[in-house]
Amino acid sequence: MSSIKPPFTDLDIKKADKGFYDGYSLPIALISKISMAALVIWALVWPANANSVLGSFNWALLEGFNSFYVVIVGFFAFFLLVIALLPKTGSRIMGTPGEKPEFSNFSWFSMMFGAGLGVGLMVFSTAEPLGLWGSNPVIVAGEVAPNTVESLESGYRYTFLHYGFHAWAIYVVTGLSLAYYAYTRDMPLTIRSALTPLLGKHVNGVIGHIIDVLGVVATILGVSVTIGFGINQFVEGVYAITGMGWLMDVTGDAPSPTKVGLMAALIMIMGMSIVSAVSGVGRGVKYLSNLNLVLSLVLVAIFIIFGSFAFSMTTYGSAMLDYILNFISLSFVAHGPLSADTFATMLPEAVKALPAEDVASLYSGATNAWGSLDGFKSGLPASFAALENADALAATVYEAGTEGRLFGWQSGWTSFYWAWWIAFSPFVGLFLARISKGRSVREFILGCVIAPALVCFAWMTILGGTAIDLELAGIAEGSIIGASNGAKLFVTLGHMIDGGFLQLITVMCVVLIMTFLVTSADSGILVMNTIMSGGDQLAGNKHRIVWGVILTTVIGALLLAGGGGLDALKNAMIIGALPFTMVMGLMCISLAKALYRDGLREKAGEVSEVAAD
Repeated sequence: MSSIKPPFTDLDIKKADKGFYDGYSLPIALISKISMAALVIWALVWPANANSVLGSFNWALLEGFNSFYVVIVGFFAFFLLVIALLPKTGSRIMGTPGEKPEFSNFSWFSMMFGAGLGVGLMVFSTAEPLGLWGSNPVIVAGEVAPNTVESLESGYRYTFLHYGFHAWAIYVVTGLSLAYYAYTRDMPLTIRSALTPLLGKHVNGVIGHIIDVLGVVATILGVSVTIGFGINQFVEGVYAITGMGWLMDVTGDAPSPTKVGLMAALIMIMGMSIVSAVSGVGRGVKYLSNLNLVLSLVLVAIFIIFGSFAFSMTTYGSAMLDYILNFISLSFVAHGPLSADTFATMLPEAVKALPAEDVASLYSGATNAWGSLDGFKSGLPASFAALENADALAATVYEAGTEGRLFGWQSGWTSFYWAWWIAFSPFVGLFLARISKGRSVREFILGCVIAPALVCFAWMTILGGTAIDLELAGIAEGSIIGASNGAKLFVTLGHMIDGGFLQLITVMCVVLIMTFLVTSADSGILVMNTIMSGGDQLAGNKHRIVWGVILTTVIGALLLAGGGGLDALKNAMIIGALPFTMVMGLMCISLAKALYRDGLREKAGEVSEVAAD
């Protein structure tokens, strides 16, 4: 036992000792900034090309890695469960023995909640349950009809999946890895520290720089998507209050924010974020986070009083049971793409004999995850319609494309979410580690996985359940379903309350969106600055300002490349998240090794003490 080597903690991140980058790692800073500058220039100078290439590359990537995304996130959830339940690992304190937590439970939870999911909850509180009520794998497989009482259970099953234990486990894998080494081994709070048990002294060189750069790039893209969603909803909210025409384009099927409106909102939000980031975690982020939580509770209270609370709570209970019963299949059942050749082998002989271009058209329609059987039938080629028993054959052909539809749905919805959470995890994980010193491993896992997930479930059922109940009762008459994702919350409120009170609550929602956006952005700026400075949490303000400007230009350029939409942002984020997903897998192996070896060292120390006595 006594021969066990001490852990490697001699992390040496070379930093500049003078000039603008004094105290910062030059390779991490320059590689990160050059990468982002290249992306911005590409998106601004060749926006159509950037949007097209990012979209094509993203789809090719998902065809190969969809199953990887799904399975590794399931692994994260079960990995943390085991660590929390084991007495030896769960009871370890992240800090010196007897050290007390830095923040109160209320502030700890507020900052965790605001930085981790505030914007997502505001945008998707009604949009997610409504969207999944109309489209989820059970509906795609043809087992239930969309937007019905029967599809409610499966809709919430996948809502809970996307915002539940799996999602928060992604954050905690990164956060726990960083916190454990920082507070038990006194190592810098930076990404490469989490891989020292596997890589040892190699983290001090090029490999370590690459790991940290992957964390910075993933953070920038993850935060960018979040801010992009939030900016859209912020503009929708300001328009609902003021009616200023320059904010919204009302010429399409559904009103959408104009490019000018998006850019104006982005500059305002990011300016506030930079000011908050300069003030630091203990002041700006803490106070904003507490305000976020209080306003969130007020919003939930409005829905409890004026919304469909009984319907929501019934839904909460049944959805929670259904989610737990399906937990393993949700964790590990992944779908792969269905090739045209495989599809053709499953077709009836009469259909195989049709012209090749018509069979290709059938393949495209039958594997479209966002279509329906009725839509498929309405688009059949003339040669197919002339076949005997065409209607029955259409159902058979559509059934043959089920695996393709399930893959399309999972890669376009669940894998997008996992990539989003993973891209966000260097930011939120490092931030969670920063505010969790002195807490036990078990407290960290339960506090950052179970507690916020339960709050997300309540939020989604209280707000989203009210929107669904208004549609089921015929009160909304499709107006909530037909609204854009950013506007769904405001349309739902409009059916619940009216007059001056509605105006007041809408203003409160806009303020809440704004503070959530500022909290997410300023926390992201602090984290990027911490990584670039080799783990120094007190690094200077000038680089926080620089990172704030970089983040603003990345979001603005990708929004413009996407024509004011979020496609370019989302595609870039999914691509950027994949390398860091692999880093996270190594983090789990590394942490398991560290916990096991530290247990052996502890045991050896106890044996030595007994022998000495």
